[in-house]
Amino acid sequence: MDRYVIIGNGVAGVTAAQSIARAQPGADLHIYAAEPYPYYRRPQLPDYIAGIVAEADIFYRPPEWYEQQGICVHLNAPVVELDPQAHCLRLADGTAVPYDRLLLATGGLAWMPPIEGARRAGVFTLRTLDDARAIRQFAQSVRRGVVIGGGLLGLETARALRALGLEVTVLEFAPYLMPRQLDREGAAVLEMLLRRMDIQTVTSAVTEAILGDGAVRAVRLKDGREFPADIVVCSTGIRSDVALARQAGLTVNRGVVVDEHLQTSAPDVYAAGDVAEAGGIVYGIVPAAIEQARAAAANMVAPGSATYSGTLPATTLKVVGAELTSLGECVAESNDLVQLRRADPQNGRYRKLALRDGRIVGAILLNEREHTSPIRQLMERGTDVSAYTELLMEENPNWSRLIAA
Repeated sequence: MDRYVIIGNGVAGVTAAQSIARAQPGADLHIYAAEPYPYYRRPQLPDYIAGIVAEADIFYRPPEWYEQQGICVHLNAPVVELDPQAHCLRLADGTAVPYDRLLLATGGLAWMPPIEGARRAGVFTLRTLDDARAIRQFAQSVRRGVVIGGGLLGLETARALRALGLEVTVLEFAPYLMPRQLDREGAAVLEMLLRRMDIQTVTSAVTEAILGDGAVRAVRLKDGREFPADIVVCSTGIRSDVALARQAGLTVNRGVVVDEHLQTSAPDVYAAGDVAEAGGIVYGIVPAAIEQARAAAANMVAPGSATYSGTLPATTLKVVGAELTSLGECVAESNDLVQLRRADPQNGRYRKLALRDGRIVGAILLNEREHTSPIRQLMERGTDVSAYTELLMEENPNWSRLIAA
């Protein structure tokens, strides 16, 4: 019987394990995880910091679920060496583990930019449950927080610190917040929602140093401005955790390079999730991790049986209590795109559609939940909506008329 080994127990690793268990009941199936915890939902860590969600509730399944699925999970078992030729890996405690098929699902690491003073007490990144525990404990006894990074995780962390009663400032390097999911006009609506929560935002903010004598005192920008802080959380993105792949001699670019079957440059070694670079893209989103994991699992069980051709960039996020959906080429600004916008800042609503050759290829929907499904449908069908541009921007468009057109 083939022995399947998965390195990493994030969403990609656990999804792949579940898929293998379903495809081949009774398979010899193992997950090796560096952390001492079974899979938990990383997007819920800010809610845990805020006290909105109990720690027990962020775990995906109880330990007995893995046993019932026939998945053997090895916690606190970091892998330090991979030998693709020998079809073997080595754990930190020296244990050698053979495999027939292997999945790299090592995910990403929080990236800390080279900021002076970044090692001071009171400076954190947020990627793991241990990070969240440390931030939550430290934040109980301080008054002012600065979050460096105005992406989704940064804003959710700011909301969590605010919920704990801290004064909070968000510093964003880009000209506006959430530049991967929003355009400038949509970000302005989001900034208004943040102001109502008493969260200060500063954009085009280039952080130069974290000041203090031992502990954190303030954050200084390149232009000389200083923002008082007792705690600083750096939320400046993640980088694929490619150290093991690089040690094993696999082809690595920004992530571990995989083909359309999610196979790496080594036979019987696959990669999925935040560590994988597919078609030149490291997606860094949950839908892509799930789709890649399922395709990789299918190919591990039956090589060549599944093809991964990419994931439509589509994310629906809860950000500071607002629902944001970004689809396709949501922030593209090329000359061949027609941009349609409807902003309602007072009600925290924003709708943007990007059209190419009369077809919707991108959308931003902030607190426009009721319109998300029909717009996605029009995108997927490639419907020509060029005759209905005014209708598209009405407060409540007659979607059935458009979809039937």
